[in-house]
Amino acid sequence: MTTPVYIRIKQSINTAPLSTIRLGDIARITGSRRYETVLPNTVVHKVKADDQNIVVIDGFMIIEQVLSKFPQVEVELLGPSQCVVHIEKHKKQPSLLLISGIWLLLFIGAAMAIMNFHYDVSMESVQQKLHFMLTGEEKEHPLWIQVPYSLGLGIGMILFFNHWFQKRFNEEPSPMEVEIFNYQQDLDRYVAVKENKVEKQDADH
Repeated sequence: MTTPVYIRIKQSINTAPLSTIRLGDIARITGSRRYETVLPNTVVHKVKADDQNIVVIDGFMIIEQVLSKFPQVEVELLGPSQCVVHIEKHKKQPSLLLISGIWLLLFIGAAMAIMNFHYDVSMESVQQKLHFMLTGEEKEHPLWIQVPYSLGLGIGMILFFNHWFQKRFNEEPSPMEVEIFNYQQDLDRYVAVKENKVEKQDADH
């Protein structure tokens, strides 16, 4: 009687260069108690220097390696059919001067975008008319409207992105985090097809 073993592959992991990737690093294993302790230590890939920065480990490769050692095991794959391994090479810390330059560039760009938008919609004229409607007086710079509006604009952006430096206001992800997550998902799916050794072998045949 065959022994069922259930393997749930992770969608992606990060690892160091020239490391050894074991089955327990890229998947969760359940089923027979005997194999739960043995299979996680099974080596599925050794990162080589020519692997560059991404390696795709296909579920078919995992099944082949498990069956070569334990032919009596019935393997059931759950979840994704590939695991994308991102090889994180050591990176130098960016200099304070570079960070300051990028921050200044983004700050000026954001300020110009806001000012151009306000100019296009004649925000100053709108605030002057609003002041006249509420007070009956004409004033070139209604600061009691302009100052709270400016502060509210900054506070609104902080609340929208759900971050104040490293502090998060709640557990809800910010729109930027969602976009980065979606981009990473699309990138992993693309790499899983284009860099998959099993897919390349099938294409060659």
